Amino acid sequence: MKTIILYATKYGAAAEIARRVAAYIDSATVHDLKHPAPNLTGYDCVIVGSSVYAGIFRKEARTFLSQSADVLPQKKLGLFVSGMSSGEAQKVFEVNVPKEVMQSAKAAVFLGGIFDPKKTNFLERFIMKIATKHSEYTDKIDNAKIKEFAELITNET
Repeated sequence: MKTIILYATKYGAAAEIARRVAAYIDSATVHDLKHPAPNLTGYDCVIVGSSVYAGIFRKEARTFLSQSADVLPQKKLGLFVSGMSSGEAQKVFEVNVPKEVMQSAKAAVFLGGIFDPKKTNFLERFIMKIATKHSEYTDKIDNAKIKEFAELITNET
């Protein structure tokens, strides 16, 4: 099964998650949505991930999902979000993913995130400290959940 993992990220956590998911999938291609998406015709499985800020996917991910809404339901589809809080993950998917795409997804999961204060400005650090109580480098990527997600998506049934 030929798989592509597409991601949109601001600070790199969604990219790191995409790489970790790819490690469990033979010959998976990883692609940053900052660049034009490849033609999906040759892929059986498509995984799309985005970092989330204030409940909103990155623009590149939202654009890709809406522009590919006719093709994605024909693929084995997995969705993931990256962030520091899983609080409203299901609502985040509902708000950001076209309904027909969401209904066709085999899995839609929250896989954690990374907060690196060196990559943020003062306002972002302040908001993060208030919202999540994090002010130091924090890696909350859930490796066990990544493995489970990759296995579920690539399972032939």
